[in-house]
Amino acid sequence: MGETIRLTAQDGHVLPAYRAEPKGKPQGGIVVIQEIFGVNAHIRGIADRLAREGYAALAPALFERIERQVELSYTEEDTGRGRELRTGLGWDKPVADVAAAIAALGAAGRVGVVGFCWGGSLGWLAATRLGPASAVCYYGAQIVEFKDETPGCPVLMHFGAQDPLIAVEDVETIRAAQPAVTIHTYAAGHGFNCDMREDFEPECAALAWERTLAHFSTHLG
Repeated sequence: MGETIRLTAQDGHVLPAYRAEPKGKPQGGIVVIQEIFGVNAHIRGIADRLAREGYAALAPALFERIERQVELSYTEEDTGRGRELRTGLGWDKPVADVAAAIAALGAAGRVGVVGFCWGGSLGWLAATRLGPASAVCYYGAQIVEFKDETPGCPVLMHFGAQDPLIAVEDVETIRAAQPAVTIHTYAAGHGFNCDMREDFEPECAALAWERTLAHFSTHLG
């Protein structure tokens, strides 16, 4: 369903992105923000699912600034490698690349963002710094570090109540700091939306996806 296109960020950096188009006129655009594993089969699959729902979806390859064509598995070794890349990249550069993806979807109508894991934290920064029409953040472990930033759009967050990487106290800290943000917790661990991970929880994933689509339907069309 999708194809790889090229984006250019404001600083001139050129990066690939996976784009999936719906049949007929899009009812909006959604930027899909990767985990620490790159734009892998899971992230491309999310873009394809959104396209089937009527949205133009675009997943930018955020590690391209420091390493080309990164696509990692969910092994312990690859997880460590992904974390190294994330740390080396910082926050400002991937936010700039998400901005380029938002701009590239402008012709599709109102544009939202959805992010997973590292991308969940970037989805929050997109909401507070880039001005999308809506945002959905799945289990973003670093959101708590930026809890006092002000979102410019409606935000929905999903967390696993048994997530070893995100303390329940952190979720409650975010909830207290951002009372206007809708936050759902699930009887699940980290990465519960991904059917390629051991933490996959199909019932929780289905409910979170239903809520995600309802959020975008309300705020994008």
